[in-house]
Formats: sequence, structure tokens, C-alpha cells
Amino acid sequence: MSHVVTCREFVDFLDDYLSGSLSEEERAAFNGHLAVCPSCVAYMKTYQASVQLGKAVLTRSEEPVPEEVPEELVRAILAARKQM
Repeated sequence: MSHVVTCREFVDFLDDYLSGSLSEEERAAFNGHLAVCPSCVAYMKTYQASVQLGKAVLTRSEEPVPEEVPEELVRAILAARKQM
């Protein structure tokens, strides 16, 4: 399979699609593909859910880590950050 877009271009396009920033022509062309490609529809649903979850986490950025997060994981993150 040959790719004609970079990862950055791919992500930018999907972000523009989800935010409604694409031109009418681009959106119509992409919607046309989604109308006939169930695997791309499934990917887009997963991608959109991931974006929504990421935004939900970022809105709580000043809250402490939830209790269910293992203490070892928190320590590992803190240790890794000290090495940077």
C-alpha cells in the first residue's frame, strides 16, 4: 500500500473533518467514501471517541490522579520525567 499523505496531514484532515472545517467539496467527497466503506466508518467512530476521551481528560488537568491508578504507575511516570 502506498501512502500519499503524511501522518500529520492525515490527522489534520480528520481533525478538520470532525470540527467541520473542511470545504464543502472535501466534506462531500469524504462523506461519499464513508457512505460505501464500513471499515472507514468504524475507524472514524473509534477516532472520534478517542478525541472526545482525550478532551474530557484534558478538561480535568488540575484534578489529582484518580484513586484507581496504581501508585507504581504514578511513580514510574514521575521517575521518567525526572530523567528528561
